[in-house]
Amino acid sequence: MSAPRIRPAVISDIDALDTIEKAVFPTDRISRRSFRTLIDRPTAETLVAQAETAGGGVEVTGYAMILFRAGAALARLYSLAVAPGHAGRGIGRALLAAAEKAAMDHDRILLRLEVREDNVSAIALYKTAGYRRIGRVADYYADGMAALRFEKLLRGSDTPALGTPFYEQSTDFTCGSACLLMALARYRSSAFLDPVWEIRLWREATTVFMLAGPGGCEPFGLAMVARDHGLDPEVWCSTEELLFLETVRDPEKHRVMELAQRDFRARVRAAGTPVHTEAFTLDWLRARLAEGHVALILVSGYLMMGKKVPHWVLAHGDDGRHIFVHDPWVEDEVDETAADAADIPVPYAVLDRIARFGRSGLRAAVLIKGNAPDV
Repeated sequence: MSAPRIRPAVISDIDALDTIEKAVFPTDRISRRSFRTLIDRPTAETLVAQAETAGGGVEVTGYAMILFRAGAALARLYSLAVAPGHAGRGIGRALLAAAEKAAMDHDRILLRLEVREDNVSAIALYKTAGYRRIGRVADYYADGMAALRFEKLLRGSDTPALGTPFYEQSTDFTCGSACLLMALARYRSSAFLDPVWEIRLWREATTVFMLAGPGGCEPFGLAMVARDHGLDPEVWCSTEELLFLETVRDPEKHRVMELAQRDFRARVRAAGTPVHTEAFTLDWLRARLAEGHVALILVSGYLMMGKKVPHWVLAHGDDGRHIFVHDPWVEDEVDETAADAADIPVPYAVLDRIARFGRSGLRAAVLIKGNAPDV
């Protein structure tokens, strides 16, 4: 038999899909009715592997089904199956690669899946393809078998070469200073990529220091510190109000944060740093990246790290569909590495959506201007 050809499923494939489903899965099967519904559903894509037989006919040898949740940046590999007798011919690998491409074509940056804990061959396939285990769910399947959850950050083969060094934050609260270190490493010296500098810059830029826990950084403090260390910053903030104070209940902490922010703003303006009281746009960001600049972007941490906290990432590249960001947060608990957090291709629409924080939809960025060669 020849190599499989991957194509979208059509209604006439349902008999073949149902036959594969019954042969491969003893429980938790997709019904014929569900196959029909999912083939036609705009938020799902079903792909089939088709190969020529020795007699010159064609045969469906497997399928993959991907689900796309509206408004989300991730896709789910709902099911993948290869017909009995066709294992070991690369069909599963081909379907998985096609599923990943389909997810990227729908502007998803993550593909997640569940697999039976006893499905050794499928687990090996996913691990070989670069998926990392992110959890286990007991009694997930009808027969009581547990499910393992896996995830992969998707990257196209045409990812551009990007020269900004990556730095992993070493604490839970230094994402802002870690992003600033990466900008310093790009435009000044890689010697800044050091935990001592990370903490020093955080101390200089934080909104509150060691009062009921370490604080984070806001745009004016980051811009002030960037200028103090030889960079050329510019602040974009959608409000003139002081930031991150809505949920601060402790009066003393509120007072210290307010004083710190007022001081940052006064010092930024005294230094002549440009300040724009408006929300930056995606077109603005793309134009600045094209000019050789980078930008510290405030995002909701929910998508990037699963926590509803303000979080800084560094935008430093654009390929015509995605903004490439370095996310300094690396999820060591789920065996994530720096390779997973560097050069993340975030679709335009996704970045535009997550670059807001809080009920007010705060939008903030610190542009770092520079045309120095990459280090």
